[in-house]
Amino acid sequence: MASASLNECEDGVSNSQTSTEMQTLRISAESSRQRTDSLDSNGLPPTETTPLVTLERRQSEKHKVKKRRSLRQAVAKNLKVGLLFFAVLLSAVVFALEPERERMPHFLVARKGVPAQLDIAAGQPRGIITAKLQGPFIPTEINSTHYLTVVVRDGRARANSSVTTSKQQLVHLNMREAITSVDESEPHFVKLTFYLDKNLERKTDIHFHIESTENESVTFGLYYHGSPKVAEWEVIYAGLILVFVYVLIVFEFVHRTVAAMIGSLMALAVLSALNKRPTLEEVMEWIDYETLCLLFGMMTIVTIFSGTGLFDYAAIKAYKIAKGRAWPLITMLVLFSGIVSAFLDNVTTILLMTPVTIRLCQVLNLDPKNVLIAEVLFSNIGGTATAVGDPPNVIIVSHRDIKAHGINFANFTLHLSIGICFCMVAGYVALRIMYRSLKLENSFSPKIAELKREAEIWRRTANRVPSVSAEEKTVKALLLQKAAKIEHNMRQKLYHETSCESWKENLPNLEDKYRVTDKILLIKSTVVLVAVILLFFSYSFVSGVHVELGWIAVLGALWLIVLADVHQLEFLLEKIEWATLLFFAALFILMEALKEMELIDFIGDNTASLIKKVPEEHQLLVALVLIVWVSAIASSFIDNIPFTTAMIPIILNLGADPKLNLPLPPLVWALALGACLGGELLPKVRNETDTQIGRSGKQIDGYDDRNG
Repeated sequence: MASASLNECEDGVSNSQTSTEMQTLRISAESSRQRTDSLDSNGLPPTETTPLVTLERRQSEKHKVKKRRSLRQAVAKNLKVGLLFFAVLLSAVVFALEPERERMPHFLVARKGVPAQLDIAAGQPRGIITAKLQGPFIPTEINSTHYLTVVVRDGRARANSSVTTSKQQLVHLNMREAITSVDESEPHFVKLTFYLDKNLERKTDIHFHIESTENESVTFGLYYHGSPKVAEWEVIYAGLILVFVYVLIVFEFVHRTVAAMIGSLMALAVLSALNKRPTLEEVMEWIDYETLCLLFGMMTIVTIFSGTGLFDYAAIKAYKIAKGRAWPLITMLVLFSGIVSAFLDNVTTILLMTPVTIRLCQVLNLDPKNVLIAEVLFSNIGGTATAVGDPPNVIIVSHRDIKAHGINFANFTLHLSIGICFCMVAGYVALRIMYRSLKLENSFSPKIAELKREAEIWRRTANRVPSVSAEEKTVKALLLQKAAKIEHNMRQKLYHETSCESWKENLPNLEDKYRVTDKILLIKSTVVLVAVILLFFSYSFVSGVHVELGWIAVLGALWLIVLADVHQLEFLLEKIEWATLLFFAALFILMEALKEMELIDFIGDNTASLIKKVPEEHQLLVALVLIVWVSAIASSFIDNIPFTTAMIPIILNLGADPKLNLPLPPLVWALALGACLGGELLPKVRNETDTQIGRSGKQIDGYDDRNG
């Protein structure tokens, strides 16, 4: 028992403990053991019930429990790998066995009394026929006396009037447009789904029969595909895939990029099984390359900019202005992180500020965890203010359909930044209230805290030693004596030094260590960054500039690479977050595949039905509240990037619904605020918070160890 206690004590004591002191304790314990002549407290030889044997049994049981736990973890890991590999392999096989579906439209002409007909090719499933018409159409919700009647029927109808047909569907015509041509620049699509009965499904010769109410010819395009009957449940398949991907991301079974790639492959496999496999070119078109270019360009600029030492210099300047006072320093640090995060990547901002923040906390004897949490809070809030501050905003402002409604970088930033200013004020007030009862400053200096922690370890070890045998009593007394000696030294040091050194004494060393390392590069980076931000604001107003956000970011990155005279390009490319870019690409494919399976339309239709139940004068308010809170709550549990990607088509559907007549811009602002600010509830789902916790954990833990 004594030997085990000493070994445990050795593990807890800091490196300053000398081996001579430990050897003295061991010799004293051995001498005490020899004097007892191996007798227990009753003067009898030791038996199996002695404390030493009991301790050995406990250690053996702990070892067995640990071994069983390790075995269970290994089994769970292998089971996870096996299940995921089976899912990937099965999806790959299903995907490979189905041919690609060409989406070449057939152009037809119909007029009153002269219907258009198109034979449906044999050799494909016919349980469900999905047709997509392109032409001068208007939504089916708008009643019109001008329309096309579309049915699927038996080919024998050409010779016999008694035929089997599907349920007819109407396609309303927009007579304000030229109906004799298809406007391919702004196509109007109408999707029709025909559920064929068994009699019609078994026919070998079936075709589309399209009649028009107009005397003039109506030209339109039509392409179709057949699916098996199980395609009726495609929304359920899509929902299961989406939930599966979210589970992988939330519980971190695999990296989120791997989860998105697995989900994309599974979605493509389901589309293939439903005879909807897209071509490779179509899949590539699903990816929003402007978003990827915008992220890549800003990552490159920030990577080069981070090598200037500006963040360290700004933190030391804040320390100097605050004159070593806690709250003024915290206020300036959080405001700096919030403002910088509005234009630079949140993760990079936090990572660059973490080391110098921890060092300043050590100098001021502050708990770094509370200060870092405040920085992350304001970094997330500030990143919401602009279109490039947070990944969800990048996805929103780069979406082609949202840009088609006149939403650009300038008006997006203008509307959100006003609200974010109020959020920052409210956040700071909440911060002061939360930290009001929280002790920011440590009670002792690092040296005193180290001695206090060491004495506590010796006392805790002594309390674990039972006072049964003479040997144990001797060891316990020696341990308590050592703790008392350390506490005496601590009181002497506490008498001769203050709890915190003067801030002026530390300032020269800090200014020498944390400074601008490359002033020339700082000037070049600042000029390029300001130019890029100005172009972000002005590109939508200057008629002679024909570049979008993605091109501006890539061009800015290339300018800075040339100005910085980067020779070690491989080192620069290693700093780019390629996993994040691949994650975005996989998400775009996943969401478009789920859209092909009608999941997005299903969610949008049900949301619209819920809003329609509200009186018309309150529908916009209900829609905004619903989007903000659903986005905030969902983003607090799942990654806000895939959630935003899934929500964009839904709000587009709401804005396009003629019965709701909701303006799209307020819905966009609501989605951005909810998705970006919702991650404040649970930091694990926020990229910058998770990265800061992971990469700064060792520094924080080291500081905690020194301060008990």
